[in-house]
Amino acid sequence: MDKQSLLDLLRHDARQSVDDIARQLGADADAVAAALDELESEGAVRGYHAVVDWRQVDDEHVRAQVEVDVELDRETGYDEIARRIARFPEVRSLRLVSGTYDFFIEVEGESMHAVSNFVSERIAPIPEVTKTVTHFVMDSYKEEGIELGNGDDDDRLSVSP
Repeated sequence: MDKQSLLDLLRHDARQSVDDIARQLGADADAVAAALDELESEGAVRGYHAVVDWRQVDDEHVRAQVEVDVELDRETGYDEIARRIARFPEVRSLRLVSGTYDFFIEVEGESMHAVSNFVSERIAPIPEVTKTVTHFVMDSYKEEGIELGNGDDDDRLSVSP
């Protein structure tokens, strides 16, 4: 069985049953279950999650994208700094990137104040951090390859014969 095809199906819809995945791959369900177990035990598949359209939920939910510049020394590298930052529950994703800053962090909180405090009190004081720039997410149109919204955005006029 092709692991890439299995991973593609999981990324598209991880809620499918093993039997449905096996049918789509033309494989035996036991072989698919074994492959899933192997991918999970190897750490290739680290978890399953829902893509939430927060506009459809009543709770306030704030997300921000934070650019972080760091200055390395002989004893401290990117991996060590990343491990420290990744431990915070507010951090949804953390990436080392090329360009004008070093890390790109996606942060979530209950309010703009909570996110702002997290960045200023937990990220900025890290000794190697030299600069942070926080961009609050105002709206999201697509997450994890899924378009968000209610689907009623088509404002074209109906034409009937």
